[in-house]
Amino acid sequence: MGLRFSILASGSSGNCALLQSEGARVLIDAGFSPRRLKQMLHDAGTSFEAIDAVFLTHEHGDHAAGIEGLARFPHVQVFANAATARAVQAKLDHRAAWNLFETGNHFRFRDLEIASFAVPHDAQDPVGFTFASGRDGDLLAPRRAIAWLTDLGHAPGHIHERLRDVDVVVIEANHCPKLLQADLKRPWPTKQRIAGRHGHLSNEAMRELLETVASPRWRHVFLTHVSRDCNSHDAIEATLSPLRSRLRCGFSIVAPGGGTPFFELG
Repeated sequence: MGLRFSILASGSSGNCALLQSEGARVLIDAGFSPRRLKQMLHDAGTSFEAIDAVFLTHEHGDHAAGIEGLARFPHVQVFANAATARAVQAKLDHRAAWNLFETGNHFRFRDLEIASFAVPHDAQDPVGFTFASGRDGDLLAPRRAIAWLTDLGHAPGHIHERLRDVDVVVIEANHCPKLLQADLKRPWPTKQRIAGRHGHLSNEAMRELLETVASPRWRHVFLTHVSRDCNSHDAIEATLSPLRSRLRCGFSIVAPGGGTPFFELG
């Protein structure tokens, strides 16, 4: 089976993805109400009863709001570092089934290999993840890997290394600096936060990171967490133009609030 995943929805209003391997079915973040998550899982052909675990990048509501709904599903394990778990648990009416990891560590869940790594964002201890399954050199079950990288203001060198040996990169292209500055809905302090070194990646910062790493292993890049007001498909496409000829991989821009069909990594 390899790896199979779908971004259920991505954007400022909420983020969640479904990742399946031969032995596990997990969510990456759960940033929607329980009712909305239930519907999205149904639309993806599954349900909370079939989910084994949730992996949280950080505690902000657009990534963790759905943990409250897991009171009815105590079998679902929740993986987070200690700071994220404390911040989320403080808002819950039940005790989630926490599995704590230390940021930077590698660990396993069933047939998935998971690595966490620190990212610069204005949360308690935010992380990105790589998820891998299979083995190098195995013709029947070759190793396949996905990098999950959203909600960061800039990309230090250790993040570059995490992106080199994966098949798929999920990365944010949050805002166009010109559209952010022209936005009339957000006050100046909010704009400063978004554009700051612990905010969100601009289109240009996303392009610079991908250009710097430019791994020949990449098969597809998904651009996510796109701002509805401060970005546009055209602005992202204009930024992507220099990349398309250099990186021989596919690109998908996930519309604000939208998702993707299942992507197969056999």
